[in-house]
Amino acid sequence: MLNQPLLPPSALIFDMDGLMIDSERLYFAAEREMAAAYGKEIRDEQLWPLMGRKPIESLRLLREILGIETSPEDLFAWRNRLMLEKMRNDLGAMPGLIEILDAFSGRLKLAVATGAQREFLDIALDTLRIRGYFDVLQTADGLERGKPDPEIYLIACRRLGLPPGECVVLEDARNGVLAGKAAGCPVIAIPNDYTRGQDFTTADWVEPDLFAAARRIEKLLE
Repeated sequence: MLNQPLLPPSALIFDMDGLMIDSERLYFAAEREMAAAYGKEIRDEQLWPLMGRKPIESLRLLREILGIETSPEDLFAWRNRLMLEKMRNDLGAMPGLIEILDAFSGRLKLAVATGAQREFLDIALDTLRIRGYFDVLQTADGLERGKPDPEIYLIACRRLGLPPGECVVLEDARNGVLAGKAAGCPVIAIPNDYTRGQDFTTADWVEPDLFAAARRIEKLLE
């Protein structure tokens, strides 16, 4: 729920994975493939804590979950290879993405704040041909701390030149919602098939898809 007076929105900040692009299933497939190489199985709920974090942080967690000796750096390089192949061959926009971008382009500033590294963001933007919509692109590269820490959203707001209270965050996972709220932003949670079981009680609104989120934002602008 809102913990500060609601200001008229001046910007939208989009998470990427599972919010803009249908990539959570690709991450889950890659991580299951990695687990299987060690003769292990992994459940969705075990992978939830990895979502939205800095890539190396997520691989440290995966290493702990699997109970393996492989270094996080080696796991990171391995997952990168798997994900780059999957993203180049099987990447699509989440339903409503182009519509919400068209609806608010030129009316609000638009930004991306993703826990992924820049090369993944570049593939998504160029594959979907949406780079021109965004005023700010913020990735995990160079961050001290990943989501659920608010650092990425505080940096995005600063780069937008706006107070957090005027920047509505759109997130699909609990870690991202926690990060947005800790930064002081209003947050719309939009769970997907891989995150619906997570706790979204800290979000200001929970919407079923980007179409509904767009309607919510229009109400905030009235």
